[in-house]
Amino acid sequence: MAGGFFDISYQQLPLCDKRIIDPEDDSRLEEDLMDAQKQASMSRSPQASRTAIETLAGFIEEAYEGDPDQSLLANLHNLREQDWDSIPPGGGRSIADILEHVGWCKWMYEDYAFGKGTLRGDQPPLVPPGGARTRPRDELLDWLKEGHKHWLASVRALANDAELDRKRLTNWGEYLSTRVIIRIMISHDLYHAGEINHIRALLQSNDQWFYD
Repeated sequence: MAGGFFDISYQQLPLCDKRIIDPEDDSRLEEDLMDAQKQASMSRSPQASRTAIETLAGFIEEAYEGDPDQSLLANLHNLREQDWDSIPPGGGRSIADILEHVGWCKWMYEDYAFGKGTLRGDQPPLVPPGGARTRPRDELLDWLKEGHKHWLASVRALANDAELDRKRLTNWGEYLSTRVIIRIMISHDLYHAGEINHIRALLQSNDQWFYD
């Protein structure tokens, strides 16, 4: 045998170890070492590991609510009631509009990548019923939370790290690897968290560095 972690043979053992091993059993030792090397290799393979999945799941949680300062939900803490659906001068979207979009993406991406792919982006429940621009605040937050819960559960349900290379459907019809889809969604929460923070700062007239 050559090149492995368990790459030893009877001839390579120190003298003290050679005395306790019968040379006639050398072939059996070789077989045992091969089995051990195979098991060690399997334990490190994507088919047996979930390390990458759990790492990505941790990033999903951090981006959504885990980071106390920069996560999506953290940037809702200092909102006044009037900030929820106000639009700053020169803007075109409110914070409620952005959260509708974030929730929409969580539900859509999960359904197309892991589900039946039957949701339609221009129909309820993906858009508020009755032609409303956004849902009432509490209803919207509950809907967002539920969408995030489904998305995270589907990622955590992946069998092993090899699943991250599997191509999955997106809601725009393109097939991307599971890893790329997850990366997009992690970045998506952080991107819109920054937007929310900026809109809030403009509405509250404190859009400057703290040391200015």
